[in-house]
Amino acid sequence: MKLQVLHQDTTMIAFDKPSGLAVHESDYTGPLEDTAVAHAREEFGEVFTVHRLDAATSGVLLFARSKIAAAKLCGQFEAQSVQKKYLAVVRGWAPQEGVIDQALPDTNGVVKPARTTFRCLGRCALPVPMGRYPQARYSLIEATPETGRMHQIRRHFKFLSHPLVGDVRYGKGDHNRLFRDKFGLNRLLLHAWRISFDHPSSGERVELTAPIDSELTVVFTELGWTLPSNLPVPPVV
Repeated sequence: MKLQVLHQDTTMIAFDKPSGLAVHESDYTGPLEDTAVAHAREEFGEVFTVHRLDAATSGVLLFARSKIAAAKLCGQFEAQSVQKKYLAVVRGWAPQEGVIDQALPDTNGVVKPARTTFRCLGRCALPVPMGRYPQARYSLIEATPETGRMHQIRRHFKFLSHPLVGDVRYGKGDHNRLFRDKFGLNRLLLHAWRISFDHPSSGERVELTAPIDSELTVVFTELGWTLPSNLPVPPVV
């Protein structure tokens, strides 16, 4: 697999990771060569991970190309000076904007502060009965996690009673099946569309954006949602 390069220079490289591809082997039980790290190293040599995306999440994935650059970038993530924005489709009509300030346990069960701000970019109702409701309602969300806890966006929106569509762990099976049957989608509707940080060498602010894939473009278009003006969208093929 050849990953789409969003940016590269002597200190770092960023890819547009497709949904379904694990970042590295600890996130995946399949062949070790079928990971983003393996594909990146095959084409570009040694790279170092500085953050993660869930295997089911698509979008901007950043690597460092040296240990020095990795230390600087990891320091920014730890200091929460990296801004990340995601697009997500959630069940129900979400509030116009809000803050989810709900601590989450890490993999060792230690509860740590976690905070996500969000705004609603669009709402829709499909004429499909869902449970006791005559319609199935959905919202398009721009989420900005201010901390980096595991599955933070997915867990926070479940806490808000607006779980992500396509989330087999925290979501709702009936809504997932509806999007699979209606749109042919069998994936998590979460896309890491923008990341901004200080360049590890120059110190200048860098902003990288990943276009949504044609699969999501079709869904958003059919649901009548207008995407952010600074989000590149590929042609529908």
